[in-house]
Amino acid sequence: MLKRSVTWVGLVLTIGLAYSPQVLLAAEQPETTTNISSDVVIQPIRLEISLSRRKVTLYHENTLIKTYPVAVGRAGWETPTGNFQVAQMLENPKWINPTTGEAIAGGTPENPLGRYWIGFWTNGREWIGFHGTPNPSSVGTAASHGCIRMYNKDIEELYPLVSLGTSVTVVP
Repeated sequence: MLKRSVTWVGLVLTIGLAYSPQVLLAAEQPETTTNISSDVVIQPIRLEISLSRRKVTLYHENTLIKTYPVAVGRAGWETPTGNFQVAQMLENPKWINPTTGEAIAGGTPENPLGRYWIGFWTNGREWIGFHGTPNPSSVGTAASHGCIRMYNKDIEELYPLVSLGTSVTVVP
């Protein structure tokens, strides 16, 4: 049985949401695109990101469960809009600077991704996803390289509730 100190997570689990995230266990992001297997079961959990409100909302079917504040892509690095699916989930991901190519190992204090990564967009080389941040004052602003920055406590709470294949909708 999963035990969480977060009351709403207990409520969500009590009302019958499945807790079975399929996690790609790796210490760094792969060099190639991760394809979603056709046998992944799509859960009734979905995420909706509002770029203008700088919020991500977690839904169970059409029931709003929780809304989190986020940072979104800044000018020149805008977060793409559209319908996506979670294609990658990592703990302690490696960060690669998109302009210099410099890599920062996962799990280190200097890593700007924090401890969790939920990737939902890729062009085959670059990824965009949800992650924590060592810069909490950026949450609520347009500050990232396209990613969805969250408070570390929020991404830690969200990570076990989604799985590969979870729907992610990004609206302006």
